[in-house]
Amino acid sequence: MSDSSPLPPVRLHSEAELARDALATPLLSRAVRLARWAGPDTRVGAGGELVEEQLPAAAAELGLDGGDAAAYASEAWRVAVDTGLVEVVDEEEGTVTAGADLALVLSGAPQDVLGLWLGALETVLADASVPDLDDIVEAMGEGGEIDFSELDWDPEAEAEFLDGVLGNLYLLTSSEDGPGDGPVPLPALAASMIVPDDMGEPTNDVLEQVSDAMMRLDDQFRLLEPIGLVDFQPVDEALMADADEEPAAPVDDTDVSRYGMVRLTPLGVYGIRARLLEAGFAAPAVGDLADKGADVLLDSTSAFPPAAAQAETEQWLDRREPLAAARELLAAAKGADAEAPLRRLRCQQALSLVGAEASPALRDVLDDAELGGLARVWLTEQGASDVPPPSEGMVFWLTVDTIAAQLAAEGNSAELQALVEGLAAQHGGFFAAAWRVDHPATPDVLEAMGRLHPDKRVAKEARKAAFKARSQQGG
Repeated sequence: MSDSSPLPPVRLHSEAELARDALATPLLSRAVRLARWAGPDTRVGAGGELVEEQLPAAAAELGLDGGDAAAYASEAWRVAVDTGLVEVVDEEEGTVTAGADLALVLSGAPQDVLGLWLGALETVLADASVPDLDDIVEAMGEGGEIDFSELDWDPEAEAEFLDGVLGNLYLLTSSEDGPGDGPVPLPALAASMIVPDDMGEPTNDVLEQVSDAMMRLDDQFRLLEPIGLVDFQPVDEALMADADEEPAAPVDDTDVSRYGMVRLTPLGVYGIRARLLEAGFAAPAVGDLADKGADVLLDSTSAFPPAAAQAETEQWLDRREPLAAARELLAAAKGADAEAPLRRLRCQQALSLVGAEASPALRDVLDDAELGGLARVWLTEQGASDVPPPSEGMVFWLTVDTIAAQLAAEGNSAELQALVEGLAAQHGGFFAAAWRVDHPATPDVLEAMGRLHPDKRVAKEARKAAFKARSQQGG
């Protein structure tokens, strides 16, 4: 992902809903319980960790038993310390007290609670990038020193890999052609990090790397689920023919769910977006533009997928009176710059969501060279019977403007090709008239029509018209 290209906007739950979700996550709720449990007799080590003798009591407080109870209690305590729910008051004595942030759990605003959760998330993400304990033990040499070269662990690379995975999961979740709220197969997520985009059939070596990555992610997502970042279905352990073997990547869709499925929770979408914003990415959310001007709305939504642009526009319109909104949109849609056609397309789409109350604003621009065609289309669709017919020049100008907008929005799409073919078929003298249209995009539109039309004769005619248009415009 590039930090200069905006990601698709995501729909966020309200902060109140997200805060409730955060407090209900197993890990943060355990951390809060331990913070309330801690007292004058609670002892910690030099790093703020609970001393071993305290772990059984901490586990009992959490209602945990079994072989992993102490580890879960230790993890929850570490989160409590890292997030300020617990404060170490005397390092030498190893004593603690309730942290100032513990009060935020009951009396803080939703944003305060989410701040605590984000702090807990950072602790868990750091843990998820650490090698398995068994690997650390194997790499430990004489004297208890860890041989990092033997461990083959690069902390920075591990953190970057996990950040990349979560970024790809966020992108898949927010993309309109992605799974949305549905889960993503673990093999697909691993492949998104390993397999080059231009690779056809993956090599055996690449498939092995994907398999290795799957197993790393299986371990990491097991750690990330208790903090509420993801819903995770782990790899089916029955696929392991041998304890020392890793499963090969699935060969068809029928068994893909057995290789692990993961999705970001609504809280997870919030958390990853917060981290992306902190890292400098443009990561919009639906509703960000509701209090901005129409110029910002049209410019920003020009880069959005259609459904996201409509959702954002609906929220913008909800805050405004229809007639005033229509006038503001029309004023913002004007211009002869390269982005203007797409602004006018977004304006037209926005006006389609406004009722007949906006009619006076559209009638006011009937004689406007840039907006008159758009206004006539809107009024006709509203059922108005007294709409003056457009001049031939206005029809051609609107056609060029529409194609320029479609090119900016979709590129050389199949829909645009169908539009080009239809125009050439319906108007035998289209190119003879179109090159004279006084629109900045006329040469580019005609060149595009020449590229898109499958008939060589018509394509050549379009290219000749483009040459004339460019000569007329002085370049």
